[in-house]
Amino acid sequence: MRVQDYERFIGAEAVDRILAKAQKLSDKHIVNISSTYYGGGVASKLSSLTLLMNEAGLKTGWRIIQGNPDFFHVTKSMHNALQGATVHLDDKQRRLFEQVNYENSMRKHLHHDIIIIHDPQPLSLIQHYPHNVPWIWRCHIDLTSPNPQVWQYLRKFIERFDAVVVSIPQYAQSIRPTQFFHMPATDPFSLINKDLSSGEIDEALEEYDIPTDLPIITQVSRFDKWKDPQGVIDAWKMVRKEVDCTLVLLGSAATDDPEGEAVYQSLMDQQEERLLIINREDSMLVNAVQRKAAVVIQKSIREGFGLTVTEAMWKGTPVVGGNVGGIRYQIIDGVNGFLVTSVEETAERTLQLLKDDNLQRQMGLQARETVKQKFLMTRLMEQYLDLFASFKIRVDIDEDRTLEKAMLE
Repeated sequence: MRVQDYERFIGAEAVDRILAKAQKLSDKHIVNISSTYYGGGVASKLSSLTLLMNEAGLKTGWRIIQGNPDFFHVTKSMHNALQGATVHLDDKQRRLFEQVNYENSMRKHLHHDIIIIHDPQPLSLIQHYPHNVPWIWRCHIDLTSPNPQVWQYLRKFIERFDAVVVSIPQYAQSIRPTQFFHMPATDPFSLINKDLSSGEIDEALEEYDIPTDLPIITQVSRFDKWKDPQGVIDAWKMVRKEVDCTLVLLGSAATDDPEGEAVYQSLMDQQEERLLIINREDSMLVNAVQRKAAVVIQKSIREGFGLTVTEAMWKGTPVVGGNVGGIRYQIIDGVNGFLVTSVEETAERTLQLLKDDNLQRQMGLQARETVKQKFLMTRLMEQYLDLFASFKIRVDIDEDRTLEKAMLE
């Protein structure tokens, strides 16, 4: 996958512009640090973005923070708190968080020009290195109303960074670092997005015994209370009273989310012939289900962005999404999908789409065009290149001022 491969979507001028920006930064070495190589939108974005940047000549690495289950229980609590949950972190949990980050700093020898920390898990690494290069904190979480106590604790680390990147302006906070707004993006050439033949779709579904004789509704996301899988099931039960259909809840457990297995198990006693609950990391299956579905649901209660919404829209499948966070920046209600705030509204909009093939088709076309215009990986890459270049400019200005001061002395 190369930037040039995107020419048919973004045009030759945009390709040349992005490559020129990358070339100017070719002497820089970038590193990303996150908490898992798979499961969830952060890993999905980094997998494609780091490859795309390296293909363009910008040395870009990706490392993972290591921790035991207790550590990830603490960081999951932080994640929940940043999204507004009532959480209390005691001194023991704080010490564990900082100790594991310290141990990781002993193993990770960072001699890079720019360091990007993703989400709270590796946040306190910054206090264990000389601060002589730019550090960026990229928060992928919905920060609409973070828990004040946990935010105050994490803020002492956040304030050390040179820049903070969040997905949308509504997540901006009162902090010292300059804040930037980068909405996530998707890779049309990835296994999860690439074009599939009808035979390939049917084969992928058959492997998991997913019936195709009735319309399919699906939600593809981690098993997480913020994704409200129970609400999706409740909406499906309302829908099937009028239109018989199959619901597929498809997710996987990320290594940094210890709550995922419990959420998955809590749903299993509801599984039946027409309600399939699948816990598997399988990009081909995700691709096939999103393409085969008549309607994709993403009934999130909180959502930093919702990359599964983007992926479904790219495939021309209409999405019924929660009216929260980054989903509102993707779905134009009534144009390329529907925004909903309740189980009842989710069922109503899903039924509307199931009963109207033309509406499905038109919304699907609008949805794909939206992704083409706003949410392809090249747009996100260019935003990062501009951010990296701004640091170079700042460094040059600082060096010029230092030289000027020395000459005057």
